[in-house]
Amino acid sequence: MSRVSGAVARARTSALGATAGLIGWFVLVEVASGILQGFYVPLLPDIVVHLGIRDADVNWFEAAQLLLSALVLPVLAKLGDMFGHKRILLFSAVATATASWWLVFADTFASFLAAWALQGFYVVWLPLEIALIFDRGRRGRQGVSRTRRAAGLLVVGLQIGAIAGALAAGRVFAATGGDLRLALMIPAVVVTGVCVVIWLGVPESERLPGRRSLDVGGFAILAGALLCVTGALSFVRLPDGPGPAVIGALLVAGAVLLVVFVRFELGRPDPAIDVRVLRRPEMWPVQVTAFLVGISLLGAQGPLATYAGTDPSLGYGLGLDATDRSNVIGVYLVSLIVGAILFAVTSRRASPRVVLIGAATLVGVGYALFLPLHDTVWQVLMCLGVAGLGSGALVAAMPAAAAAAAPHGQTGVASALTNTTKTLGGTMSSAVFGVVLAAGAGAVVGTAAPFAGYVTVWIVCSAGGFLAAILLLCVPRVAFADAETTDITARDAVR
Repeated sequence: MSRVSGAVARARTSALGATAGLIGWFVLVEVASGILQGFYVPLLPDIVVHLGIRDADVNWFEAAQLLLSALVLPVLAKLGDMFGHKRILLFSAVATATASWWLVFADTFASFLAAWALQGFYVVWLPLEIALIFDRGRRGRQGVSRTRRAAGLLVVGLQIGAIAGALAAGRVFAATGGDLRLALMIPAVVVTGVCVVIWLGVPESERLPGRRSLDVGGFAILAGALLCVTGALSFVRLPDGPGPAVIGALLVAGAVLLVVFVRFELGRPDPAIDVRVLRRPEMWPVQVTAFLVGISLLGAQGPLATYAGTDPSLGYGLGLDATDRSNVIGVYLVSLIVGAILFAVTSRRASPRVVLIGAATLVGVGYALFLPLHDTVWQVLMCLGVAGLGSGALVAAMPAAAAAAAPHGQTGVASALTNTTKTLGGTMSSAVFGVVLAAGAGAVVGTAAPFAGYVTVWIVCSAGGFLAAILLLCVPRVAFADAETTDITARDAVR
């Protein structure tokens, strides 16, 4: 008996060692992902000059990449569940590297826009990494806890990469004598290196046999719904977008297609997205939380920057220049990193469910503090720090929690859905916040947004955090635990 126990222990130790090595490779991948997301932003004014376009045309870059990302993310995640997560991860990395090199040599707006959109394939990296870590950890019966801790480290790598990319871009551009093409080669080289890392360092996941048929019909309906919804929300933010009638019609069409999608998927033997799984009490609160976190994490970035730059002579705002605004955002990103680290550490000892509730509560508290504390830089930094701790923990927790709640063979698409819903939350809130801040702008000096608009943003973000904490109370107490822990808890409950 002792020999058997020793063999099991040695096998588990070997599996955990392999998982740790895998996490190390994926941290490098996420650093590269962060560089992609941070490197280009400081260079946008120079890209505008290089392409001979208007500043307003830059909005199309984000809109195009957002649309493509929303369409390909669930499809690629599902293909990973079916044919192997490494295979699809490598494919998406090669596609991203190809698009990154295309950006280097693109000389026209249309060509640059197409390459920028195709670069959005990187959005599937994190969900596929979570699925691969969960698959490897499950073999040692510690898939859930390992995935939670790994997710925190991956988010740390992502944020470090974003900060490094943002800081390096201007310096590289200056060092090359203002040669934009040479500067744009840096992220292309980095992503090319990621392809080699995935190819040589990442093992393939275990696939379920007999899954060869992709639910093309389901994905087509879902793609249509996402295209309508994200397209309508992107048009709201574009200065030369269509009128309210077109935007409203797109939103209605998207809602109708989502209803059709749900009905269609319920009749499929291997659906694109298993709606029945989404109904589980350990799954739907996580997906809704991802949507709510997207409101503050993604939608509030613009209002934060504009508030920090507003002239205090109006009675509100901080009056910071571009450098000081960057420093404020940098502190916020650091708080996200600390939150992700704290999640990785505390989830070892505390209940993952309790950690999630606490993190969502921090987001609510952080933005609620903005209501009385918004007059000085230190007050804003304190509020952002509190909200950032919660947001960092949630960003790390949600993909891992979704993977833990998904059945075998659906971890990739479940993790990817948290990214999709988070993006939808950010896109929707960004559009709404844009309208709120624009309303009444004529009543104040210049182009400044009214103070009531910023108050609305803070209230919505705070309410989103508190609502997420309440919804997470619906999650069963034994959710997101390892198989052994769940078995012990169940036996104790019976006794």
